[in-house]
Amino acid sequence: MTLFELALKNIRRNMKSYGLYVGSTVFSIIIYFTFAMLKHSDDISGLAETSKQMQAVMSASAFVLMIFVAIFILYSNSFFMKKRKKEVALYSLLGVRKRSIGFLLFFENIVIGLVALVVGVGLGFLLSQALLSLLLKLMGLSLSVGFAFSMQAVIETVVVFFVIFLVTSLLGYRVIYRFKLIDLFHAEKQGEAQPKARTISALIGVLALAGAYWLALQDLISSPAWRILGLAMPLVIIGLTILGSYLLFSSVLVYVLNLLKKSKKWSWRGLNLMTSSQLLYRIRGNAKTLTIIATLSATTLTAGGAIFGTYYNTEKSVEEMVPFSFMWEGEAQDIDADIVEDEVSFEAKDVTVPGESYDQSYYVIDEKTFMKLAEALGWDVENVDLTKDEVIMTDPYYDERWEDKAETVEIGDDVKTVDAFYEEPLFNQLTLPGPVLVMDNVSYQELEGENTAYQAVQIADYKNHLDLSKELEAKTKEFSSAVQSYQDSIEASGAMLFVGSFLGLVFLVATGSIIFFKMMTEAEEDKDKYAVLYKIGVSKKEMKKTVRYQVGLIFLAPLILGLMHGTVALMAFSNLLQMNLWEPVIIWMAAYTMIYILYYVITVRGFNKTITQTVTQEG
Repeated sequence: MTLFELALKNIRRNMKSYGLYVGSTVFSIIIYFTFAMLKHSDDISGLAETSKQMQAVMSASAFVLMIFVAIFILYSNSFFMKKRKKEVALYSLLGVRKRSIGFLLFFENIVIGLVALVVGVGLGFLLSQALLSLLLKLMGLSLSVGFAFSMQAVIETVVVFFVIFLVTSLLGYRVIYRFKLIDLFHAEKQGEAQPKARTISALIGVLALAGAYWLALQDLISSPAWRILGLAMPLVIIGLTILGSYLLFSSVLVYVLNLLKKSKKWSWRGLNLMTSSQLLYRIRGNAKTLTIIATLSATTLTAGGAIFGTYYNTEKSVEEMVPFSFMWEGEAQDIDADIVEDEVSFEAKDVTVPGESYDQSYYVIDEKTFMKLAEALGWDVENVDLTKDEVIMTDPYYDERWEDKAETVEIGDDVKTVDAFYEEPLFNQLTLPGPVLVMDNVSYQELEGENTAYQAVQIADYKNHLDLSKELEAKTKEFSSAVQSYQDSIEASGAMLFVGSFLGLVFLVATGSIIFFKMMTEAEEDKDKYAVLYKIGVSKKEMKKTVRYQVGLIFLAPLILGLMHGTVALMAFSNLLQMNLWEPVIIWMAAYTMIYILYYVITVRGFNKTITQTVTQEG
């Protein structure tokens, strides 16, 4: 029998042991090939004209995905090889040469990789068709999806994963040379020394997180911290967050577990003493894993929450900056009266006021026009009765962090008092950008400057009138459209939401899988202990309860910390954009938590199945 035939025979006989590694590998190929199919899709390429950011976003995301799946497969492979070290040791004990064992492991990994590649590409092709339809729907495009197959995506996926499998195979080949025979036999039994709670480390961890949160919530414009640290600020925040997370798990968690262990009331209840001892024994290895999980969770929640929040508020953002369905300079146009809700024809003058730092341009209208526009926009404005020395000002770009509200405006030789100030836009900013002054009718007529005619139209259900928007745009000048602005925004934010959700799902599955692999490895290590407990009278129900607690802590700790990190980061993002993101963020976090809990349930069932099979066989 050749080494290659022996490798195939090993794979067929040990599919159960190989299942976790094969499953993670197939998943990685599916997600990468699906993304590659979307990136090279003719439908996506056709969107380049309407959404120029699309190709750049897809290419950058594909690169991030490639790096991530490579790390994920290498991580999965390390657990897989740890379980096989005893098998490798047996081959060596039977007299098989190290070179032959190395080639055997190499062939096995290559075969697994090729099988996973075929399965992953096939499933990825089917998944890509559904995801392409979802992407177009998120972007608000009613295009028919072609059932196409991209050979370029296949070649790219094969090349990327062939390199990854080659690296993992070479790592497997090196296993036999890196360890002594006795180390291979005891690879699954090697653990960490029980750590001691260090008060200083715990305090540093809490202070590091507090410092990171404080810096993250500092205002970008007015904060001295931003002026001092500059572009290094995000790196400092990330560094403090990771350091604080690690110390929190390795010190604070140890401290809490030690307190529970010393509490007779708690530790002598059921198998609590065993649970706390097991967690303390492995805490150093778990601290690193938990830090990775918390960081990935925070990244997923922050990026996904910000993108989903932007998509969720697309319509509101468009209506804030483009309050009228259509606005243009010139004469009125024929529009179906059945869909027109309000139509305002008005004149405005462009006036430049000299300032200390820069000259400020204002669009000036009279109070009669202001009332018509305000009524069309549904503003709650009382009847305006301005005197000659008073004006009303609207400035949608006003930011109190930059400047104070103007109390007076100097126009020519006259100084006028600002009677009322509105931060909402009165005009479509694409047609008439900038602040607006409202003067009394007489002062407006006396103001020097050329009158320019404008049209503002409000229509019902504006989002469904893109054809009318394009028709009016061709006939007019300085045209702006809420329809077109919404379409452009929903395309860009929809594409970002799709990519963010896709990568977020990948990170979520990866974090869940990392914990799953670690817990299942520990289940294999602990099954003999549970068999002994069963023989001395501990019930299966009590053992399952212990498993729920043990796995629950490993899942719950990084989830809570990740939610905390994500909440602070999204608060900072919300403050930066002056946007309320709480509703979409809560929805996003709830969805993330539900999927995360599903992984917890799967892991608990897998852990229980492993120990139940053992106690049944030996009981």
